[in-house]
Amino acid sequence: MTENNWDSTQPIVSIKDVYKSFGALEVLKGLSLDVMKGEVICIIGPSGSGKSTLIRCVNGLNDINSGSITVEGQEVHDEKLDKLELRKKVGMVFQQYNLFPHKTALQNVMMAPVLVLKEPRAEVEQRARALIKKVRLEGKEDSYPGELSGGQQQRVAIARSLAMQPDVMLFDEVTAALDPETVKEVLVTIKELAQEGMTCILVTHEMGFARELADHIYFTDRGVIVEHGPPRTFFNDAKDPRTKEFLSQIL
Repeated sequence: MTENNWDSTQPIVSIKDVYKSFGALEVLKGLSLDVMKGEVICIIGPSGSGKSTLIRCVNGLNDINSGSITVEGQEVHDEKLDKLELRKKVGMVFQQYNLFPHKTALQNVMMAPVLVLKEPRAEVEQRARALIKKVRLEGKEDSYPGELSGGQQQRVAIARSLAMQPDVMLFDEVTAALDPETVKEVLVTIKELAQEGMTCILVTHEMGFARELADHIYFTDRGVIVEHGPPRTFFNDAKDPRTKEFLSQIL
């Protein structure tokens, strides 16, 4: 990203009064939140509340109608911004793994740094092998996605995103498509990243995980932030009736 005056005492991600519509449907209605370097932020709420749209806007995958989103002081929706530079800074893992089926796990992890960033193949392979080990898939380097479980594929997807060496990781319902027994292995991987200091923004329905790991939780409904706070306060002393109703249905 272009040079700016950002320093780590300022939010690494700052979202200010963001509005987003798809045609006549207003999905985000003036959302604002800040994320400090090393923080873990969980965004929860009912389906259709704007959670996934919001983090896709942070990564520049969706544009915004008005407001501001900055990453390390750089305006994400500046027309002059090189989106490749943004994607190097902000990694994203989706609900669907989106792995290339004809490429091995190792090849999937290596592709973007080699083909997009033009980094030396030997250097990238060394990093990719270390990342595959990091997500506890050592021995699966030569396996194709079809030979891996859903949880294993999702961990390859996490390694692939980390191969770009981002400063911020976005996770969009990354366990939603998984069998219950494979959810834990993915959550453990994310937990380890967070404990190592990676800034993480997660859209999730995993309330136990959010309670344990998040520094701050945001509850969204109908395109607005209804309530937010640290986990202890949020889960034990919610104030807004909509928050209480939502929590009563899922806890």
